[in-house]
Order: sequence, then structure tokens, then C-alpha cells
Amino acid sequence: MAIQLVRRLLENQFVRFCLVGASGYAVNLAVYAGLLAAGLHYLAAAAISFLVAAGSNYAWNRLWTFRASDAPVLSQGARALFVSGLSLGANQLFLLALVAAGAGHLAGQAVAIVLVTPFSFTANKLWAFAESGRSGELETVAATAPARDH
Repeated sequence: MAIQLVRRLLENQFVRFCLVGASGYAVNLAVYAGLLAAGLHYLAAAAISFLVAAGSNYAWNRLWTFRASDAPVLSQGARALFVSGLSLGANQLFLLALVAAGAGHLAGQAVAIVLVTPFSFTANKLWAFAESGRSGELETVAATAPARDH
């Protein structure tokens, strides 16, 4: 019974995304803490750690969450990188606001990551890792005039 429940949960795309996100969260915070300990400014450390985690998340989401390994790597990767860039911008804004409000750097980053996650999931699911034909790419449609009988 428990094995069946775990199997069904792991078949759920949202659950897989959350598990990948949890691993990315851990990677992000570990890299961030290491960079802070090395003396890097907290915003630079946040940017680097976020990008390292985004790379890890991309690989896992491509192969496991969205199972999009047949999609073109460059275009999908570019879309995922764009989503990560937007997510990073939002993360930085949240982090700045939280630190300004008195949160510690590590606690602020932990909360900022959680706040950015809903946008990241939605943009990745609906655009970056969308199934073929739903990637948000513009398609050229040829317009033809109806044939006239003379």
C-alpha cells in the first residue's frame, strides 16, 4: 500500500517538480552559505547560487519532471534560462526587501526562494518545458486567398 502511494506520488508532475525544487533549494542554500563564508557580497552570492541551482534544476526537470528529453536542448535551455533569469530578478528583489526589513541573509534567501517558486513552476510548465506545439513560440501561418473560378 505504501509503495503504491509513493509510486503514484512520483508519477505526479507537480510532486516531481517539488522534489527537484527541494534539491535545488538545498543546492542554492549550500552554495550561498559557502560563498558568504568566502566573503562574497550577499547579492553576488545569491546570484551565483541561484544560477548553480537553476542548472541543476534544469537537468532534473528536463529528464525527470517534464520528461522533455526529446525537445531541442538549445531552445528549451534558452527558455529555461530566461525563466531562471526572471526568477533570479524576483529573488533578488525579495531578498533586498527581506534584508532591509531585518531578516538575516541566509533566512532572507530561504524565504525569497520559496516566494519565487510559484512563478518558476508556472513559467517552466507552460513555456520552458511545454509539450511540442505548446512552447509559446510563434508559428507562421500562411494565409491564402480562396481560389476564384473564372
